[in-house]
Amino acid sequence: MRLFAFSLPAALLACMPLAASATTNAAADTCAACSGVAGTAADSAISEVTDTADHQFLLTRYDHRVHRYRSRWQSLIPTQTVMQFAGNMGLLSFGVGWEYGRRKQWETHLLFGFLPKYGSSRPKTTMTLKENFIPWSIYLKRGWSVEPLTVGLYFNTVFGDEFWKSQPARYPDSYYPFLSTKIRLNVFAGQRVELTLPHNRRKFVKSITAFYELSTCDLWIRALVQDSHVRLTDIFGLSLGLKFQIF
Repeated sequence: MRLFAFSLPAALLACMPLAASATTNAAADTCAACSGVAGTAADSAISEVTDTADHQFLLTRYDHRVHRYRSRWQSLIPTQTVMQFAGNMGLLSFGVGWEYGRRKQWETHLLFGFLPKYGSSRPKTTMTLKENFIPWSIYLKRGWSVEPLTVGLYFNTVFGDEFWKSQPARYPDSYYPFLSTKIRLNVFAGQRVELTLPHNRRKFVKSITAFYELSTCDLWIRALVQDSHVRLTDIFGLSLGLKFQIF
């Protein structure tokens, strides 16, 4: 009986390392299995994120169409504000402008002007649609640049019943052939000086441009051709202006 009593703990002691070893092996197998599952899940998650990121950069026809749609509407946002004195468009004219072209050498301005009444019964408002072309620009230093030549044309109209599109009956036939007092066609040439502001000093504008223009209109050119007393210097007028580049 004593032998059995002492042999039982010995048997138990003999079995305990085996149980511990089995438990350790089972735990190791379980960790290995968990690690494999976790690794597979992590790889799947990374692959899914990568696929999603790749899908985000893969634009469809719809995305391209929306981009073109937004770009066209954004191109209607004015990039300039303009103020001009004289120029056969009013005493003072104010408006907005757009620039475009590969080198931003084309500009379109829409201006509204104020014309005092002088000898007439009331002051008047004018509207001008202007197209500018700047062949080249010369950079000097410290943000200063010169545009030695600017050319263009513009259409101008005066709001009021005093001006007509077609010749009234009170004038002889062909007295004003192909011309009216409602719309004037003007051509001009001029020069500009531009100052580009440093980035840390920009608040409302990117650059400021001062310019002058020598312009004439179709009526004055007609008078030069038909009247020998009219000289070339008589048909040109001087105008001054400022242009503020917003962005």
